[in-house]
Amino acid sequence: MSTPFPFTAVVGQDDLRLALLLNAVSPAVGGVLVRGEKGTAKSTAVRALSALLPAVDVVPGCRFSCAPAAPDPGCPDGPHEPGAGARRPARMVELPVGASEDRLVGALDIERALAEGVKAFEPGLLAEAHRGILYVDEVNLLHDHLVDLLLDAAAMGASYVEREGVSVRHAARFLLVGTMNPEEGELRPQLLDRFGLTVEVSASREPDQRVEVVRRRLAHDDDPEAFATRWAEEEAAVRTRIVAARELLPSVRLGDGALRQIAATCAAFEVDGMRADIVMARTATALAAWAGRTDVLAEDVRQAALLALPHRRRRNPFDAPGLDEDKLDETLEEFGGPDDDPDPDPDPGGPGGGGGDGQPSPDDAPQGGDTAARPEAGESGQSAASGAGEQKAVRAAQPFRTKVLTVPGLGDGAAGRRSRARTEHGRTTGARRPRGALTKLHLAATVQAAAPHQRARGRSGRGLVVRRDDLRQATREGREGNLVLFVVDASGSMAARQRMAAVKGAVLSLLLDAYQRRDKVGLVTFRGSAAEVALPPTSSVDAAAARLESLPTGGRTPLAAGLLKAHDVLRVERLRDPARRALLVVVTDGRATGGAEPVVLAGRAAGLLAAEGVASVVVDCESGPVRLGLAGRLAEELGAAAVTLDELRADSITGLVRNVQGTQRTARRAA
Repeated sequence: MSTPFPFTAVVGQDDLRLALLLNAVSPAVGGVLVRGEKGTAKSTAVRALSALLPAVDVVPGCRFSCAPAAPDPGCPDGPHEPGAGARRPARMVELPVGASEDRLVGALDIERALAEGVKAFEPGLLAEAHRGILYVDEVNLLHDHLVDLLLDAAAMGASYVEREGVSVRHAARFLLVGTMNPEEGELRPQLLDRFGLTVEVSASREPDQRVEVVRRRLAHDDDPEAFATRWAEEEAAVRTRIVAARELLPSVRLGDGALRQIAATCAAFEVDGMRADIVMARTATALAAWAGRTDVLAEDVRQAALLALPHRRRRNPFDAPGLDEDKLDETLEEFGGPDDDPDPDPDPGGPGGGGGDGQPSPDDAPQGGDTAARPEAGESGQSAASGAGEQKAVRAAQPFRTKVLTVPGLGDGAAGRRSRARTEHGRTTGARRPRGALTKLHLAATVQAAAPHQRARGRSGRGLVVRRDDLRQATREGREGNLVLFVVDASGSMAARQRMAAVKGAVLSLLLDAYQRRDKVGLVTFRGSAAEVALPPTSSVDAAAARLESLPTGGRTPLAAGLLKAHDVLRVERLRDPARRALLVVVTDGRATGGAEPVVLAGRAAGLLAAEGVASVVVDCESGPVRLGLAGRLAEELGAAAVTLDELRADSITGLVRNVQGTQRTARRAA
């Protein structure tokens, strides 16, 4: 077994270390979500935490880690008689992004069911993580069905399994820790709220600190055991301090003044529900215990707000998490209670981070801010830094709700919420013989296939005699995520201020829809004399929204170049991810200028996409009393549906999906 990197050897990242330590002191805080760019010691710090947790007493032989002093009366391995138990280290269980539902919650032991004719439950990762840490790396990429199961277990402190004739309930109380890179996509709001605390991490820009990071990493890689020995004393000190803080925690007093500050802060930042108030109270109490105090001070409430509220305040999906710290300080000052300590202990001592108590000082706290203001809409004059004919970016109009656009047919892509697909998870629609390895057994169909042959096979006991040919694979249907590739006309014909604002608002609305449906998105723009990939396909819808916001306009309309660039992007993506189907959304007024025969070239490019069966929608941006109908003609050449900006709205888009499918069927018949 490899020697982990010591927790106390992590350089910087005070907020991250503090949040993890507070959960070690009080698991009721509810876990930590660590957000940040790659290579910032997120996983290293989380994996190192498990070595600091106190050992736990368990009932010998219990697969569900029951405490011997108070065993779970409903434990599947029970009943257990109270008594002495075995002592073992606290576990850290990792949930892989691609894990199956059976691996997470457990399932019927198929081998024993078929061979012995008995119902036996095989526990999953939730049982293994009970009274320990459940760690999910890249938690934002976790499949929806696994997210739902985690939500249920985290909310109830128990896992309920009702499937394949098995009905099991077992305790599942764990410290949920997730790490994610926001550039790869955001979390569902329901799961986001389940994390007690959130921390934003980034690499230091200080050369000396970066040098120390490299020095320690190289020293650990050269001789992990010797490196761990050098930090053993610091590790032991933190471990001892965690135990002391846990013992002190029940004695910490949360006064009425601190409670008023907590309630006022949550109300000021308009967080939904009461979970934020409860998490802040528990965090402030843990902070006091970690500092060796029995009273919660205003500084504890402030630090608790910085850790517990950024991911809970009401915001749009594309807004970055964060708090306005000036507003926070004003609220705390206004509602400061009479039981505030006028002379808080500035340094209770001990390892763990800033000031010796694991708490960074207010001056060192990351500046959140609500969101950076969007750039003001530019006038129609030329930008000093742009080329001739290029205009400043205009601000997007207010986004609106759209109805779903789907890709016709039945796909096999990654789990999502857009188009119909054959998936590993979803409603069972039937059974078939397995092609290759069996991944999801259809038990009833397997038994039905084997039953007629039992006498011929000489069955004599309770078990069923099953052969390879009897096995049946369950076929399931769910929803998949797609690649939504936007091709946006940014030429001079689209440059009218009000018109381009409406276009950006429409694309932003579709991006919001893609965010909710867990799609990948890409952005191709064309203007002047060429097209460019403004954003390669990514799971980060936030990045697409930012690129759209800063998109300048002006110049001619190389429509053919835009369509050909989209064709190249789709071709490469098909090689990278053949199972993910694409939806092409062309946003244009249909005009084509520049070069020889621009309209003919655009038609040929559209025909190329249509011949490959690319599902498309053309958003017609033409406005005014006189309409040329060029976008409609482009839609015909693409075999796509054409809708106006007004028809994109949810109350005007009825029948659009039917039109997409009908248009493509007509195009295929004509071909």
